[in-house]
Amino acid sequence: MSTELQGRTAVVTGASKGIGLAVVQALAGAGATVVAGSRTTTEELDALVKEFPVTWVPVDLAERDAAERLVAAVGGRVDVLVNNVGTAPPRTGGFLSVTDEDWQRTLDLNLLTAVRVTRAALPLMLAAGRGSVITIGSVNATLPDPLVIDYSAGKAALVAFSKALSKEVGPKGIRVNTVSPGPVETELWLGGGGVAETVSAATGLTPAEVAARAAGASVTGRFSKPAEIADVVLFLAGDRAANLTGSDLVIDGGFIPTW
Repeated sequence: MSTELQGRTAVVTGASKGIGLAVVQALAGAGATVVAGSRTTTEELDALVKEFPVTWVPVDLAERDAAERLVAAVGGRVDVLVNNVGTAPPRTGGFLSVTDEDWQRTLDLNLLTAVRVTRAALPLMLAAGRGSVITIGSVNATLPDPLVIDYSAGKAALVAFSKALSKEVGPKGIRVNTVSPGPVETELWLGGGGVAETVSAATGLTPAEVAARAAGASVTGRFSKPAEIADVVLFLAGDRAANLTGSDLVIDGGFIPTW
């Protein structure tokens, strides 16, 4: 527990599990009032609602008016926005198996939801003359993988969008950054229907073997934990990062080669 974000209000999308849930816990633990948006809730999110000043807003950000409804729930003030919602469907059938509908859904959830929620929240930040927009990217933005070809394209666009916006709003007191994880211990990777299980069905490897291979691609030999991603988000949300904008902070255990 800390008071680093005491008196500030944060909005987090995709907040019911995984990275989003860890971010809600980190921000609330630092004193922020958090509006947590997701389609459904979980026992873990319900527990945070009971323990901290966290409000859950049921919202499907694929719906065009959902961003405005989510931001309206904050009551007129947004100090921190964390765009986390997204999807990473493995395309084991290759590029030719990915339909226009597949592309549209992936780009909508990974790019346009962040655009819409940011557009809804930004006027409140501009009026206050301060704010921090933090968007969860991916190592696949700079290390695209054919297994997640549409996801890679969407995340690359997301990072570019964030960098461009940072140049416009930086002089007005608003910082815009991205956090790009490598593989993370979440249901997206390890849960039922996740990447490991889907790749397993296509390759004959067990899900554990798929996960082990992915972990082995990192220098550290393991996945990142959601709380580790949340710690980076917390840093960017607070005043310790007051002059940090337009950056993409990578946390991947050395997944992207640096030599």
